[in-house]
Amino acid sequence: MIRKILVFILVLNLTACAELQQVVNQLPQGTIGIGNDEIASGLRQALDFGIEKQVSKLTQTDGFYKNELVKILLPAELQKVDKGLRDIGLSKLADEGLKVLNRAAEDAVKEATPIFVDAVKGITFADAKNILIGNDDAATQYLNGKTQTALYAKFNPVIKNSFSKVGADEIWNNLISKYNSIPFTTDVNPDLTDYVTNEALKGVFTMIAVEEKEIRNNIGSRTTDLLRKVFALQD
Repeated sequence: MIRKILVFILVLNLTACAELQQVVNQLPQGTIGIGNDEIASGLRQALDFGIEKQVSKLTQTDGFYKNELVKILLPAELQKVDKGLRDIGLSKLADEGLKVLNRAAEDAVKEATPIFVDAVKGITFADAKNILIGNDDAATQYLNGKTQTALYAKFNPVIKNSFSKVGADEIWNNLISKYNSIPFTTDVNPDLTDYVTNEALKGVFTMIAVEEKEIRNNIGSRTTDLLRKVFALQD
């Protein structure tokens, strides 16, 4: 009886070892020994590439306005302003109002790019391995969640300044004044700085996520040894 039990235990151990060896064999070569710190460095590098390659596109003329992924549209409250002005023949002014919102975002992102670079440098990935094997935008979403409040506080005054620089405040004061003077309409006084700040931040994270997805899914986009080593873990 004892001999049967010992044989049974030995079989179990051999089976477990075989299964463990199979798991090890399936791991990408060269990934053994990668710790949380090195994975975190790889994630930061992917986010840096997102800023360098994708966010930089937002700073160009029409970077927001002609990019359907991030184009800033009018909030619900202002859609009635847009319609009201078009109804009385002011379509050109309405078009200009939409364009300058995007121009302000483009200008602001240009000024604020160092803010995002610093945010990536300062981010601490508490569980880098789980983020690495997460969704295509897991690192971007983690950065968003950890830095959104601080980034808003830094970005909002930059947007406010950009409004003045591109003339958006003057154009929108004129737009809203004209709309509020239309009979039988309810006056509006939206906080456009807050709205554009949130939309611009959303656009930045959207474009960072584009690059993260590219690095995760296209081996050819892993242009450094660190990226190749770390992201091989999630292939």
